[in-house]
Amino acid sequence: MNLTIKEIAILFEQEEIKAETAISGVEFDSRNITPGGLFVPLAGERDGHDFVTAAKENGAIATFWSQDIKKAPQDMIVIFVEDVLGAFQALAQYYLQKVRPKVAAITGSNGKTTTKDMTAAVMATQFKTYKTQGNYNNNIGMPYTILHMPVDCEVLVLEMGMDHAGELTELSLLAQPDAAAITIIGEAHIENLGSREGIAIAKMEITAGLKRDGLLVIPADEPLLTPLVTDLPQKITTFGLNDGNLTATITAEDKTKTTFLIDEIEYTIPVIGGYNVNNALIAYALGKYFGVSLANIKKGLAEFQLTKNRTEWLTAKNGAQILSDVYNANPTAMGLVLDTVANLKTEGRKLAVLADMLELGPDSADMHGSMANHIDDRFNVIFLYGNEMKALFNALTQKDSQLMVYHFDKENKKELIKMIQAELKPKDTIVLKGSNGMGLTEVVAALI
Repeated sequence: MNLTIKEIAILFEQEEIKAETAISGVEFDSRNITPGGLFVPLAGERDGHDFVTAAKENGAIATFWSQDIKKAPQDMIVIFVEDVLGAFQALAQYYLQKVRPKVAAITGSNGKTTTKDMTAAVMATQFKTYKTQGNYNNNIGMPYTILHMPVDCEVLVLEMGMDHAGELTELSLLAQPDAAAITIIGEAHIENLGSREGIAIAKMEITAGLKRDGLLVIPADEPLLTPLVTDLPQKITTFGLNDGNLTATITAEDKTKTTFLIDEIEYTIPVIGGYNVNNALIAYALGKYFGVSLANIKKGLAEFQLTKNRTEWLTAKNGAQILSDVYNANPTAMGLVLDTVANLKTEGRKLAVLADMLELGPDSADMHGSMANHIDDRFNVIFLYGNEMKALFNALTQKDSQLMVYHFDKENKKELIKMIQAELKPKDTIVLKGSNGMGLTEVVAALI
């Protein structure tokens, strides 16, 4: 990065610091500091100031400091700030304005990461592109992403997450995107936001910093968004498989790819599911808006790499096929995945491992039970894990079905794994879906 100690000090009104030394990078984890780096002592389970010495030992030459000036280290450059997180964000905004890439921002109840990956792949065919790494999509992760983009970055693709009202406003005002997209309005974090209407309003906060002449891409089949965009000055593009300014027709689908038409031109994405075609439509719209050619959009979509644990195909130790989608879950996303697997042509049986969907509020039991609408005799065995999944167990066992259904409490993960391993046959296909907090990654690891 092309930031010096002196210009950072000037940003925080400490002109007495004259060091022209360029910093090698910015880190808030002392273990990740490289020689010549700036340490950001954020408050977490422990105060980051406790790790300033460790950061210096790992090569940090400067640190932010918000505690008693008398306790500041004497053997490294100290930049005094009132609020470390605020300073971190201000530095990110300064660096963003210095590099001046075009910015695409993506939010939504699910599909954010996949859409980010698709969009970045499309942009990278024509521009020097950087994207949010992993799930660094909050008020700490997003400034971290910005501060790690290369100095020659031309397009920055930012994933923006939230679980409370006001958070997207903060992120959008920091990033000042040229274009933004909302993937879907689901039920994620409904416990905090009260209703799907509340979620829609919170997602629209992504427009807080959106440039007035920018673009907003939204799903055509979401009536909750319609009244929220009528008075916006930005250009609005709607997308969907059946309706919208931008539509697609699926022509072929198997477990490793989906083919579809946009304006009679064929595109392929290396992932399963009609819901992923909707994500591809967003990447298409953003790419076209940024000037990417149709040939390069086609290339980027065909070659994009999916972030780990998002609809990821793996092979079990005994040869069974695993569809791992265990990073997060809400009823909309779980229903879409179950529908997709139900329609999939497979050689052997179909099994599912479904874990609790968290933060659904007082209607959680009903939302879990409603997943029974997505499970029929195209599945053979269902494993349910967690206290909330008891509602789905009750709904499924009341059905007149040949389906085998098992329920395990949260403390019985080892028993769950043993039973799956005993039941899973070499030609089976098994899908796993649940909130990240339920730890289904351990189940996936045990199977492979």
